[in-house]
Amino acid sequence: MDRSRAAVSTSNRLPRWFLWLLALPAVLFVSVFFVLPVATLLRRSITTEAFRSIVNDASIRRVVWFTAWQAALSTLLTVAIGLVPAYLLARYEFRARRWVTALVTVPFVLPTVVVGAAFLALLPDSLNQGAGAIVAAHVFFNVAVVARGVASLWEQLPTDINAAARTLGASPLRAMREVTLPLLAPAIFASASIVFLFTFTSFGVVRLLGGPARPTLEVEIWQRATRFGDIDVAAMLSVMQLVVLGVAVVLFARIQHNHGRALRLGNASYRARAQTSRQRLFVGLTVTAIVIGVGAPLAALAERSLRPGSRNSLAAWRAVFGGQAQTAARPDTSQGVDAIASLATSLRFATLAALIAVAIGGCAALAIAALGRRGRLVDIGLMLPLGTSAVTIGFGLLITFDTPPFDWRSAWWMIPIGHALVAAPFVVRMALPVLRSIDPKLRDAALTLGASPARAWRAVDVRIARRALASGAAFALAISFGEFGATSFLTRRGRETLPIAIERLLNKPGSLLHAQGYVLATLLAALTCVVIAFVEGVHTVGEQRA
Repeated sequence: MDRSRAAVSTSNRLPRWFLWLLALPAVLFVSVFFVLPVATLLRRSITTEAFRSIVNDASIRRVVWFTAWQAALSTLLTVAIGLVPAYLLARYEFRARRWVTALVTVPFVLPTVVVGAAFLALLPDSLNQGAGAIVAAHVFFNVAVVARGVASLWEQLPTDINAAARTLGASPLRAMREVTLPLLAPAIFASASIVFLFTFTSFGVVRLLGGPARPTLEVEIWQRATRFGDIDVAAMLSVMQLVVLGVAVVLFARIQHNHGRALRLGNASYRARAQTSRQRLFVGLTVTAIVIGVGAPLAALAERSLRPGSRNSLAAWRAVFGGQAQTAARPDTSQGVDAIASLATSLRFATLAALIAVAIGGCAALAIAALGRRGRLVDIGLMLPLGTSAVTIGFGLLITFDTPPFDWRSAWWMIPIGHALVAAPFVVRMALPVLRSIDPKLRDAALTLGASPARAWRAVDVRIARRALASGAAFALAISFGEFGATSFLTRRGRETLPIAIERLLNKPGSLLHAQGYVLATLLAALTCVVIAFVEGVHTVGEQRA
């Protein structure tokens, strides 16, 4: 009996009702907190008045146009710039390569509010609110998608393909344009589709860098719902955004399919050390550019936290941690927020969100792995929130649970629920490959030694999945720490999370309040990097033991 059949037969020894019972929490969770809110959005958007408002409102047309062209420009620039580090990581082996790979990834794991705050700190006042600042921040945030996504395919392309083109007389540029890039097209278009989705639904970056004159659809939905009370128009804009994103995904998938090539690739890597002076110069300049490009905004963020006025001082840090936060940023007025309370709130919400995500995602992953093809529908259902913007999720939750007996709009636990809805799919994605790679012979050995099917499953599947679930919990913590879109709808005065506190502090007058915002952004960046480093460390240890 081959391995796949053995896996099925072994998993089938568990009762089907037990496996579906494991999947039930995920099904109920997604149905209540995602499917129902999306259905509510659809119902609220189908009104003649809302349609007329959108069609006749010139300001909405400008918002839609700006959202589209800034996303397209951000995507083009990100792909163009990202191909350079992709080539470096794919073709060259050098001493600091692992650190450079991690450095390229850092911007992508940072919360969008931190990225927005970093560019506010870096750019002069004349440039820090406008389309240029937004596009620059989007490129900074998303370049890792292209660099790592394309490099993973590029490093498996044999170098003799280009060498053959050069032998036939093609210049290096022509060989790159007519040979290499067509082979990389599937990875390039896949990365471009992800970047476009992220930039089209950008919220935190635009809230900080766009100003009132440069809203995207996400910001417009938030403004219509929270500031103007125009719920029906906001709902229709949310549905329109979902339709645009769906069309974009289909379009990119078709383009990617049309440019696909049948390649026989193995696990071999074609990286080599730089041999010529030109190659060494390329490696040196590219690494230097990466260090400066990633380091400059983060260094500016830390520097501005130390400059509450015209001179450097620790006044902002003392205001946050030295007991002066209440006087500098009174939570009971419109002057600011309590920074310490926001940090404690974020830790509390992140812990609860991680527990919910691991409980639901872990049970779902165990069920999906054991059910085989029958679990595919559960897997797809859990992934649906990833294709929806956090703003749409938060808005949907707000207008769905707004009437008794389910008036939960002001319930504190709605925030970690929204965070867990986004984090649970990542827990599944981390645990599922591990569960599917388990050798069925391990379960058979446990059964041979007298264990019941349930005990064999606990001893093998559950035990092996624990490390992946630990990584998923850490990733859920990082997601919750930085989540801004859904929280903007669900937060209440006195329950601000770190991203909400950062945005409010940076939008209040006063250099000390601004510096406190930069202090919290620096702390949030450090927290996120520590959590992601833990995830990477867990995976590294797991690979070494394997």
